[in-house]
Amino acid sequence: MKIDLVVFDLDGTLVSSHETIYKATLHALKEINISAVMPEDKFYNMIGLHFEDIFREFGFAVPDFEKFLNVYKSIYFNYIDSSVVYPGVEEAISKLKDQKIKVSLLTTKGQDQAELILRHFSLFDKFDYVMGRRPGLAHKPSPEPLQKICADLKTNILNTLIVGDSEMDIQCGKNAGSKTCAVTYGYRTKSELQKSSPDFLIDKILDVEYIVNGK
Repeated sequence: MKIDLVVFDLDGTLVSSHETIYKATLHALKEINISAVMPEDKFYNMIGLHFEDIFREFGFAVPDFEKFLNVYKSIYFNYIDSSVVYPGVEEAISKLKDQKIKVSLLTTKGQDQAELILRHFSLFDKFDYVMGRRPGLAHKPSPEPLQKICADLKTNILNTLIVGDSEMDIQCGKNAGSKTCAVTYGYRTKSELQKSSPDFLIDKILDVEYIVNGK
């Protein structure tokens, strides 16, 4: 197996951000006068889904979703200190780069927000490509964003590995035809991840090195 490109998810894969997302979400909803009951544990298990899908699961809808998103993004960094980069992330990326393997990000966060978060944690310059949510482009689990990454980086999707902590990442990879890897330390249980049948299942991010080296 030859891997030329590794595509990482953000939340629950590179950054432990559940508290930041939860607090910013509640704050933003309050700002637009929506009172919602969302137990933390259930919310954390949905991170990775689109907000509209999360809200639907909790039994409500946001009439002006763009307004919610704008408020959410404007106050997100008020809670950024609740987020941390997972152990081994920078080392794992560096080892891939040392082997001339390209590294990309694929997240459902907006493009501008994804870039700001990466810069905050001094990770932005480590990536060859950053793909956030963009107008006119479907988000995970659609294969579209992964296909665009591969096309823009001139990389064969068959030689690509997508790494994430949710079924959305695995389904995106399978839909696109790439190799798939689930991490067990994020926001889904190991048994939940196994239902999506990823090609690989790892307990720590540094184990990506063993996959690309075929060990």
